Amino acid sequence: MDRTRPLAVAVAALLAASGLVATAHTAQAADAELARNGGFESALDGWSCTAGSGAAVSSPVHSGTKALQATPAGSDNAKCSQTISVQPDSAYTLSGWVRGSYVYLGASGTGTTDVSTWTQSAPDWQKLTTTFRTGPSTTSVTVYTHGWYGTGAYQADDLSLFGPGGAQVEIPAAPGGLAAGTPTSSTVPLSWASVSGATGYNVYRNGTKVLSATGTSATVSGLAAATSYSFQVTATNSAGESPKSTPVTATTTSGGGPGPGLPSHALVGYLHASFANGSGYTRMADVPDSWDVINLAFGEPTSVTSGDIRFSLCPASECPGVETAAEFKAAIAAKQAAGKKVLISIGGQNGQVQLATTAARDTFVSSVSRIIDEYGLDGLDIDFEGHSLSLNTGDTDFRSPTSPVIVNLISALKTLKARYGSDFVLTMAPETFFVQLGYQFYGSGPFGGQDPRAGAYLPVIHALRDDLTLLHVQHYNSGPIMGLDNQYHTMGGADFHISMTDMLLTGFPVAGNTDRFFPALRPDQVAIGLPATTTAGNGHTPPAEVNKALDCLTKHTNCGSYQTHGTWPALRGLMTWSINWDRFGGWEFQRNFDAYGWS
Repeated sequence: MDRTRPLAVAVAALLAASGLVATAHTAQAADAELARNGGFESALDGWSCTAGSGAAVSSPVHSGTKALQATPAGSDNAKCSQTISVQPDSAYTLSGWVRGSYVYLGASGTGTTDVSTWTQSAPDWQKLTTTFRTGPSTTSVTVYTHGWYGTGAYQADDLSLFGPGGAQVEIPAAPGGLAAGTPTSSTVPLSWASVSGATGYNVYRNGTKVLSATGTSATVSGLAAATSYSFQVTATNSAGESPKSTPVTATTTSGGGPGPGLPSHALVGYLHASFANGSGYTRMADVPDSWDVINLAFGEPTSVTSGDIRFSLCPASECPGVETAAEFKAAIAAKQAAGKKVLISIGGQNGQVQLATTAARDTFVSSVSRIIDEYGLDGLDIDFEGHSLSLNTGDTDFRSPTSPVIVNLISALKTLKARYGSDFVLTMAPETFFVQLGYQFYGSGPFGGQDPRAGAYLPVIHALRDDLTLLHVQHYNSGPIMGLDNQYHTMGGADFHISMTDMLLTGFPVAGNTDRFFPALRPDQVAIGLPATTTAGNGHTPPAEVNKALDCLTKHTNCGSYQTHGTWPALRGLMTWSINWDRFGGWEFQRNFDAYGWS
């Protein structure tokens, strides 16, 4: 017999009568496993990893057939997370098995004290466990794992959140009402109806995810002119991703980028006009008709910070056979009459240019204008190298730069573009260190200590993307660079050119920060920069490998191991250092370009 029952009933009756209890607490959900796909048997379903850092691997695993592997890169710590519905004011246990150095497991958004636990070194699987209690109004938490900056890949498996479950979240329905707005030659605006329960949306182009949005509209950029595309949208929340919407088709308008008159596939070369080297001097009139853009190398400053750019022909004592200034100008005019573009290139290896003041900026504009006017040139090429461009400490967002040398250069180029109008040709020839390295590192970094020049061209390219005729990054004299596959790629073969060009035509998060995404350029704005001969620069690529790269990028054939994020038949062409070196090498680079079967 239960001797306490009458007393318990009496106490309950007394409390009820006094109003202290009636239905004092709603029933708590039973404790259960709440993490979705914590063993990664369904790849990354339910998980989101920063900067594409994570993937499911079949070895090593703690149990089952799959585990998570994520690789920190630059300022990205390879964070993989999942948002989970929970009950307010409830206790939870978070655990998981990890391998690697400096691996963290934690929970945020708890409404009380966020928690994390970590291991400095786990050469084999090690279990991490922590607990927390949710706040009085908390209905969801985010659980995560991440590595640390500069360390190698880590693995995680059998991640678990155990406790009372929250309200069940349903996968949202497919969005309706998808419509395309008025396209341009490189963009298509999209809009769709809001979906109940959705926290975000993914946009797909021809079946491939190209961007995410939190609202009900987005603009897809980096498209080829006069090309038809199919678009679909999905809705997402913590439960997963909806089916794709009904597709909508849109066709971009015809027309290329700024600087009319370029052929659809152009050959760009630098002409040693102001100096001699082992390649020998080449007169402007002797440049073959195959060269569509001729960059005069180089206009150089009177001092690093003056902004005063000067250009003169190579002296006869250094360059036997050099033409007179009048002959040079006449040859330029003849090239232009044949449809070619002749530009002044500023900088080069020895021409450091730092526009650190507005006075230097204004002097740059006036002095460059004098050169363009004197020789009747079509535009300007920016070949700033060395220490010309760098980012001040705290200048961390390429979309709104604050470093004077960056801000003043952007202002100067916009002024020149406005002065000469829509026919003005603007090109740039940065090194990979200043562009693609920005995928890993940007400036001095969030903690300082990095090279402040890393990625320093990105704000200039971004600010001038509507005015930029061509970007031909130098795929030479470069160290290994990480591509969008988070693998390092080295000079000299098709793989390097494919991966580096794919980054420009796909876009990428700067320093791994997905909130600071460098948008793709149009394919007609991009050419590949190569040395003409083995003596012209490190990273010479044999013609067969050049053709493989072009095949992959423009036709999606001969791609090798790197998987591109698209196919770009409108890729503008090739640039080389230099016309002089190509002549020295028997015109091999030019002849290969002319013979290539552009689609």
